[in-house]
Amino acid sequence: MTRFVHTADWQLGMTRHFLSAEAQARFDGARLDVVRAIGALAVEQRCGFVVVCGDVFETNHVRRQIVVRALEAMGATPSITFYLLPGNHDPLDAASVMRSRTFVEHCPPNVVVLTDGRSVPVAEDVEIVAAPWTSKRPVSDLTQLPLSAAAMPERIRILVAHGAVDALTPESSDPALISLAGLEEAIGQGRVHYVALGDRHSTTDVGTTRRVWYSGTPEPTDYDETDPGNTLIVDLDESHCEVIAHHVGSWRYLRHDVDVAGRADCDRLGVWLSELPDKERTILKVAVVGQLSLADATYLDEILEHHTDLLGALERCQLRTDLVVLPDDDDFDSLGLSGFAAGALIDLREAAGGRDDSAIAAADALALLYRLARVPA
Repeated sequence: MTRFVHTADWQLGMTRHFLSAEAQARFDGARLDVVRAIGALAVEQRCGFVVVCGDVFETNHVRRQIVVRALEAMGATPSITFYLLPGNHDPLDAASVMRSRTFVEHCPPNVVVLTDGRSVPVAEDVEIVAAPWTSKRPVSDLTQLPLSAAAMPERIRILVAHGAVDALTPESSDPALISLAGLEEAIGQGRVHYVALGDRHSTTDVGTTRRVWYSGTPEPTDYDETDPGNTLIVDLDESHCEVIAHHVGSWRYLRHDVDVAGRADCDRLGVWLSELPDKERTILKVAVVGQLSLADATYLDEILEHHTDLLGALERCQLRTDLVVLPDDDDFDSLGLSGFAAGALIDLREAAGGRDDSAIAAADALALLYRLARVPA
């Protein structure tokens, strides 16, 4: 029986446009922290090694700092060997980060890059065969070559690969899709005993054998992922395979849809936001639907702006947001506008009631005028 860690899609060096510089630095730090956490988990669980199934780095052009810190993080557990598979984000081409001078000079002895499909002994009775990406656009199923070239194993054999499986993307015409039937046939014939996959960021058991898995990304990267933030501990021999997910991630992506019809609904949203745990590591996308007065819409904006400073990031979902702002007399009566400002107010209210594209700009201008007029002189 062998025990090992299956992980993938670290995508170290990933950036997100909606993160501030301060939040991006924390986001980067968390992705490196989880590498150390995976090594520590492997030691704690008495695993023999770690397979990282592609997309170790976000690109082949990540900053030197990311590379050396990643190598340092893996080197922190020297008793655990990390086997790294080049994926579609970091293929083993001429520009490969894993062939760079920085990587080669600072790579610790416990980090091994899987460069081809040849069998790699990882223990006395365990071997790895790999399907590394050597370009951004492979023209065939990369798992077929190592599976067809490998003789019947005398050891437990683990296939390490990266890419989409055809059974999960049935409408795709991508020639690089991995054949699930081919994987299951190899398992049934005893030519491979476990298939460790990367590319899908959601932890997923594929097919019916319980021996083909995507580990998912150990730190989430987007809103649409299902059960991200995991790494897998695999207990394996010829007749037995047990896979247990361990949550190691610290960030999360959330979506929240809210209907509003007045200030009370805005207050309820404020309470919900206030009660969110781990705000500094939460990326939230809010969609607001409903109708508010200009005063209440401004109040809602102030709530969202306050929590933007508390959260890792807060995005307004434009596609699902349908908020109608209808200024009424009460919004402006207390402002005491006169002269040019009063004239601008009349013109903007008339334009905001129109049906062309200028009505949106006029509504935004009304909101700005309201907010400026409320600021004490």
